[in-house]
Amino acid sequence: MQQQLGLEGIPDKLVRVTPARLSTWAGCPRRYRMAYLDRPAPKRGGAWANATLGAVVHNALKAYFELPRDQRTPQRAELLVHRCWKSDGFADSEQAAEHRRRAQRWVHDYVSALPADFTPVAVERWVSAPVGEIIAEGRVDRVDERDGELVIVDYKTGRHGLRVDDAKNSLALGLYAMAVRKTLRRRCNRVELHHLPTGTVTAWDHTAESLDGLRERAERLAGEIQEATDALDSANANDVAEEAFPVRTGPHCSWCDFRAHCTRGQQAAPDLRPWALLGDG
Repeated sequence: MQQQLGLEGIPDKLVRVTPARLSTWAGCPRRYRMAYLDRPAPKRGGAWANATLGAVVHNALKAYFELPRDQRTPQRAELLVHRCWKSDGFADSEQAAEHRRRAQRWVHDYVSALPADFTPVAVERWVSAPVGEIIAEGRVDRVDERDGELVIVDYKTGRHGLRVDDAKNSLALGLYAMAVRKTLRRRCNRVELHHLPTGTVTAWDHTAESLDGLRERAERLAGEIQEATDALDSANANDVAEEAFPVRTGPHCSWCDFRAHCTRGQQAAPDLRPWALLGDG
């Protein structure tokens, strides 16, 4: 039936997907296989300092917005960064301490700029809803309300600034907007990337057409994943695994969790120190 309708690659049943799974597949199918399908799972590489930094900031802001409103102060936010801090992936205690201070400054300045009476609609909210031919799932950093509509907020702590296209073309943000619409039954078109190191907000207001484009992209990726997974399950042979889950090399091979298990990835990009992706400012 799918072939008759010209829907090749679209799953014939609702497939549960998260933005992380779709992104992993799009980046490298072999990495997807090792991350989600191989059993026993290959051993992952060690922690990356930039990922640790991002997780600390997310956890601190979650804890901050869970406080009663009268206890939310910039100083309390700094303290929460300290309490949530981990040093995994950093070169040494001195480097870790320097980046902890940076994170405290980012979070202090970020919450200082918020309206005094600000309270999010939701923080770290898990959403799961049918979106076209898939079930989109994931954890949204924050959901705000502005002018009677819901807004998706995603925190970023990377070393590079962001562009409007980063918000516009983000599959994760688009899926979250569509899932939040159905989960909370409220209008939701605006998505925002909040870059804490620079204190900037990059936003995009989706239209029905732009969300349809992201949905179709997600459906296509989900169809590819399902087709490859079915092929692996039916044959369960190494040659099928190589064909259905090919390596897709690029700069990302330098920080792949499964670099130690992929010769082509090692050849495609140089090895990096766990703190190499930290920003300097």
